[in-house]
Amino acid sequence: MSVITLTKDNFETEVLNASQPVLVDFWASWCGPCKMLSPVVDELAKEQNAVKVGKINVDEQPMLASAFNVMSIPTLLLFKDGKVTGTSVGVKPKAALQSFINQ
Repeated sequence: MSVITLTKDNFETEVLNASQPVLVDFWASWCGPCKMLSPVVDELAKEQNAVKVGKINVDEQPMLASAFNVMSIPTLLLFKDGKVTGTSVGVKPKAALQSFINQ
């Protein structure tokens, strides 16, 4: 699957009402660690068919970042049935992120 760009307009449909788990990456273009994590998240999106992957640019969608108390980036939130079931802050290796998704 490809990565979905999430906004306040599609968040409810793509994440909260999703029929499958959703991994959401909160990032910013100026964030060095976000740039390091981004290709790993993109790889996971291509490899994981059971999980939808979306990205939220915190500069463009500050209300979403605030709604989920995102204080540091990159932050990954895992949603299942419309609820946050896991949080990962900072850059992690791919294997750790796969474990995070499979929790």
